[in-house]
Amino acid sequence: MSTVWVITIALVALIAGVALGFFIARKYMMSYLKKNPPINEQMLRTMMMQMGQKPSQKKINQMMRSMNNQYDQK
Repeated sequence: MSTVWVITIALVALIAGVALGFFIARKYMMSYLKKNPPINEQMLRTMMMQMGQKPSQKKINQMMRSMNNQYDQK
């Protein structure tokens, strides 16, 4: 009878730890990506130049705003 309780408690603790770890890691990554976006203006300018476009500051600002709005909606 004692062994059953030990196994049950161990399984409950394992499941709770995995769930808690997942949500903490998710929250950490969301805040990290918000503070350090994966694409900045310089990267966007370089990508546009590689595609053969001459990027204007207005177009870059528009694309950055669009990407930030898309990220905020998620």
